[in-house]
Amino acid sequence: MKKSIACLSLLGIALANPVFASEGKVPEGVRHLDHVFVIMMENTAYGQIMNNPNAPFINQMAQSGNLAMNYYAIGHPSLTNYLEVVGGSNFGVQSDNNSDWHSTSCAPNLSTGVANTDNPPSPAICPISGNGTDAATPATDATNETQVSFLNNIDGIQAIPASEHVTGKTIADQLFETRRTWKSYQEDLPGSGADLVNNSDGVYSNLTDFSKILPALNPPLTSAGIVNLYAAKHNPFVYFQSVQEGRYPGLSLANTVGFDGVNGLYGDLASGRVPEFSFIAPNQCNDQHGRGNAGPYCNYNPLTDGTPAGLNPALIQRGDETVKKLVTAIKGSPVWKEGNNAIVLLWDENDYSLTPNTNQVVLIVDTNYGVNGKKSRVRYNHFSLLKTIEAAFDLPCLNHACDANVQVMSDLFGGQHDRNSWR
Repeated sequence: MKKSIACLSLLGIALANPVFASEGKVPEGVRHLDHVFVIMMENTAYGQIMNNPNAPFINQMAQSGNLAMNYYAIGHPSLTNYLEVVGGSNFGVQSDNNSDWHSTSCAPNLSTGVANTDNPPSPAICPISGNGTDAATPATDATNETQVSFLNNIDGIQAIPASEHVTGKTIADQLFETRRTWKSYQEDLPGSGADLVNNSDGVYSNLTDFSKILPALNPPLTSAGIVNLYAAKHNPFVYFQSVQEGRYPGLSLANTVGFDGVNGLYGDLASGRVPEFSFIAPNQCNDQHGRGNAGPYCNYNPLTDGTPAGLNPALIQRGDETVKKLVTAIKGSPVWKEGNNAIVLLWDENDYSLTPNTNQVVLIVDTNYGVNGKKSRVRYNHFSLLKTIEAAFDLPCLNHACDANVQVMSDLFGGQHDRNSWR
């Protein structure tokens, strides 16, 4: 969302936590998983989803699955949270800027130690690589697109210091290095693929030459008319040099596909040819983000006040139907019936409402094993999710997922002691 709000100031209370970044030991506390499906939704706070009558399937899933009742997004805006979910760091990125695709002349934010922010404006994001220092997460934030300092990160109290020992990689790199498979499924990604694409409606994108669409109209067709359904900012893997350059099969832009087609999400689910890790991003109408030029059923929420009354009810219902379709397809896949598998449904951040509202969001874990219906009040965040998935795949913790105060979500995924009793 892009909204212009007068700049305010507030001194947040920072709680410095011990920080141990880069890669650490393999976390313990959850059983081995064969497949994990992460479904990422947008810009809706915990209290706006729970008990919302326009989200019946999600609320039913929260009751039948395992619900995190004390789970927090890290910062703002969207891209920052996506990076943190898959890489355990913001990598110095605190904006929704597009990538400086394939650039060899820029310096990654990790190496410069200078954050890429919305406020003040920063250039395109240099492909993430190497090692260095990420950006600190203050308790309250004035660098994001809303340009206010009364916007809480996490709970408005906790702050995360910058780490000087961050490595520019994600769980995709880790999976590739251990000969495991992954895909980023992005709804309305154009059929030509993700390379150089910042925004698309599935057909037209920022790469489209509208002058070649004849006969010409007056006024002419331009990229300004595109409904940005696919957005690279919701596809965090494409910001990394290792994926952009694609020097190795299994770690490239070819790992990013759409929902449709033989090799897309629904084709893979139908055939059972599903990677071990699936990152699933619905388009910006179906993930509850909204677009201002897509009609009333996809319009932005009218208010950002943290209440259900501030939401566009059609946008919430549309997201609920999308989650229902995705979860039904996953559970109908042959792969769901084999081994230990988990679906994780979560939101990237709240609705940008000001203090005292926190950045608490919904996270639901649904498994094909063990006991569901668990309600956890343990404090977790996006780093906890990454650490838990790494534990399930026997991967070392990565960057801030290694921080001493980041817990594995054993109660929601099933602990190691449940391996035999749950199957």
